[in-house]
Amino acid sequence: MADLKSKFLQVYAVLKSELLNDPSFEFTDDSRQWIERVILRLLLILMLDYNVPGGKLNRGHSVVESYKLLNQEKELTDDELFLACSLGWCIEWVGMIAVNDGLILRNHISRILKRHFKGKPYYVDLLDLFNEVEFQTTHGQMIDLITTLVGEKDLSKYSLPLLNRSASIVNVFSCNLSFIPLKLLFLHRHRRIVQYKTAYYSFYLPVACALLMYGENLENHVNVKDILIEMGTYFQVQDDYLDCFGNPEEIGKIGTDIEDFKCSWLVVKALELCNEDQKQTLYENYGKQDPACVAKVKELYKSLKLQDVYLEYESRSYEKITNSIEAHPSKEVQAVLKSFLAKIYKRQK
Repeated sequence: MADLKSKFLQVYAVLKSELLNDPSFEFTDDSRQWIERVILRLLLILMLDYNVPGGKLNRGHSVVESYKLLNQEKELTDDELFLACSLGWCIEWVGMIAVNDGLILRNHISRILKRHFKGKPYYVDLLDLFNEVEFQTTHGQMIDLITTLVGEKDLSKYSLPLLNRSASIVNVFSCNLSFIPLKLLFLHRHRRIVQYKTAYYSFYLPVACALLMYGENLENHVNVKDILIEMGTYFQVQDDYLDCFGNPEEIGKIGTDIEDFKCSWLVVKALELCNEDQKQTLYENYGKQDPACVAKVKELYKSLKLQDVYLEYESRSYEKITNSIEAHPSKEVQAVLKSFLAKIYKRQK
């Protein structure tokens, strides 16, 4: 792993140099320094949680690791390793597009793909893949922002809007929703945020890149996508759980999902399970910076036994994901998926 980290950062240096010396644009000293600051900020943000399981650089590493597993652990050539690391950095940058200077980063992804992959038979598929995942990720971020930051703090937003079986939008303000199970009503918004904001780019994109490099047609691996989306959902639920119940010394931060009014799995489950009095407690205290309000929410979570609910969810998710992996006909693909699952199952940080 140490060699991979070293090589990954070496490729970063090459890509940075290429971007700063791109002949298609006549950089002035000021513009070159601006780009250098943008890239440096990106690297510093990513390096902050470099060694944290599930941390941002691990998404990039996953391309290399997945490609090696698909090749049955054979030694990669320098060219294969460089290309896999380059795709890894593109994935890291997809996750940073929403921050300042995101358009610059987005354009540099296209330049990297064109410079290093244009002659590859899977080049067009790579472009389609990055465009599709970027579209999904940015719209997932939009749903999250609308839910968390736009307008008044209203927990009822966590269950709206809802899609029915025919995929038409159900307007909860004008339609009777009595036919919809309460569980589906509350979990829908959270799952959409997780699926589109996190799961596609953090879990599916690295493996999809490796599969394309390996010569596979992604249309033949829809089941792989489904497994990875399920895995990404489980990963985010873990994050939500650890934010409240994890040890700050282990996870490296003090959780603030309650104060920040996050659409967390815990509050969504609480809304599903609580009675009217408990729901009123949530409405009065969730999203408040007052430590006393935070304590009341946590106490409510405990009274609803959400820790036990989480453990049951984790057990069911692990069994479902494992069974799906075992059913896949390719041992190489199984190895990739098992590697991902092993990294996150029962993690404490």
